[in-house]
Amino acid sequence: MTTFKSTHPTARKKIVIKLGGSTLEGLTKAFYSNFKDLQQKGFDIIITHGGGPAINKELEKQHISSTVLNGIRVTSEEAIEVVKTTLIGKVNPGLVSELNQAGIKAIGLNGFDGLLLESEFLDLNTYGFVGKVKNVNTQLIETLCDNGIVPVIACVGATTDGQALNINGDTVASEVALALNAASLLLVTDVSGIRIEGEYQKEATPSLIDQWIQEGYIYGGMIPKVQGALQVMNSGLSSVQIVDERLIGTAILSE
Repeated sequence: MTTFKSTHPTARKKIVIKLGGSTLEGLTKAFYSNFKDLQQKGFDIIITHGGGPAINKELEKQHISSTVLNGIRVTSEEAIEVVKTTLIGKVNPGLVSELNQAGIKAIGLNGFDGLLLESEFLDLNTYGFVGKVKNVNTQLIETLCDNGIVPVIACVGATTDGQALNINGDTVASEVALALNAASLLLVTDVSGIRIEGEYQKEATPSLIDQWIQEGYIYGGMIPKVQGALQVMNSGLSSVQIVDERLIGTAILSE
């Protein structure tokens, strides 16, 4: 398990934890106890989440086709409504409820709340209603953390004129971590980090990651994960880890 030393800092440090949609089903009490441990060690926790499996199920139910390009869901006008209602109306309150039952005070948020994730179109012609984050309302997050409440952020952005945009979950986590100058970013997925030739790697560097992408070992949904990790490290975040539900996985280190 990833560990953090308890140093009783004068200002509470922040850890952003991104939960992939595939990991949300079947999370155990032991998993949530990790969050409690981090809080007791003086860390504020901010959670972001996706909901791919739930979205896929609803799209199929409504006979709406969906494709993935470069690890990003191409999102039509019909699909963005499904993404919005599924993440905000089902996945987010379900996760908040589980956290509250585990004794962790949590509140659900999305890009519309206080313009938390002010966004714009990534590339309308290529990806449809997919966004990129222009600004994060850090004051809202700070206020909740100061009151002992864990923000749980669904990966739905909002333009200034109120258009919902689907944003890759790893991208949201990275942008939030950067905006908060977080101590660490944990990308929780259904695999134990980066796997090369059948073996999970305990550590990786930017040059190795570039090499593995070129060689085809890193592909699909793992690409935006590692790209987001490299982006936040290049911008000054010192610790990014791709981990499983035990918080065990690959630590990405600077060269």
